[in-house]
Amino acid sequence: MGELPKTPQAHEAHILDGHPTNGTLMLVADLLGSLTGYQDEKSGALFHDVHPVRGEEARIENSGSVAFDFHTENVHHPLRPDYLGLLCLRQDHDQIAATRVSSVRDALPLLTDDEVAELRKPQFHSLYPTSFTRNTTGPRPSAGPHPVIFGPAHRPFMRFNSHNTQGDHPQARAALRSLATALERVCRDLVLAPGDLVVLDNHVVVHGRTAFTPRYDGQDRWLRRFYSLRSAPLWAQRMMRHPRVLPAMTEIRGVV
Repeated sequence: MGELPKTPQAHEAHILDGHPTNGTLMLVADLLGSLTGYQDEKSGALFHDVHPVRGEEARIENSGSVAFDFHTENVHHPLRPDYLGLLCLRQDHDQIAATRVSSVRDALPLLTDDEVAELRKPQFHSLYPTSFTRNTTGPRPSAGPHPVIFGPAHRPFMRFNSHNTQGDHPQARAALRSLATALERVCRDLVLAPGDLVVLDNHVVVHGRTAFTPRYDGQDRWLRRFYSLRSAPLWAQRMMRHPRVLPAMTEIRGVV
């Protein structure tokens, strides 16, 4: 993987510019679709350094170190990544931090028909993740209404964030709780070692992270993340200010 500097303790853009993993991750992302960034997230960076940041331990995003429950990446976005890749550069000191993955296709058989029917209704809203609202004030906006489960019955897809997706009615909220319980039952914990790369279908698999204790000594857990999108619509391509970087939500909200 090449030589590594110390794990950053703050948000440091371009710390791995020119690193050998850039080419590897771009190759994988472009085999799946096209390496893609989001203007609202990390200023459109194509590779995301996932590590604890001092003072942000409790944030429910990649700079935190508390447990991070199941979520579809960028749940609020009309052009969510089709694939998500996570490459481990360095483990946590105790080698216990796990990437948690759970498939909607394993979980749905554990739900009742009524619960699945409830999850297929467009009656849910998802708050924008905090990683998309760092430079804004006031309440976080939300996207929706949208279904949580969609697609063919034999090959369902999911749009869900246990922290940010909310139901409009008591039955909807009960169905969300049942889904979260089912996802937990079929979850697999992956303790990634340096050099391990996991690639997830973002419409089928939700992911999360167990808690760990950072030491801020330059040897903390460090992953690299990429997004891959099979195809951006022509209208989105024409609105991109930079190649591969999707426009800000203020420009495209409500388009899809």
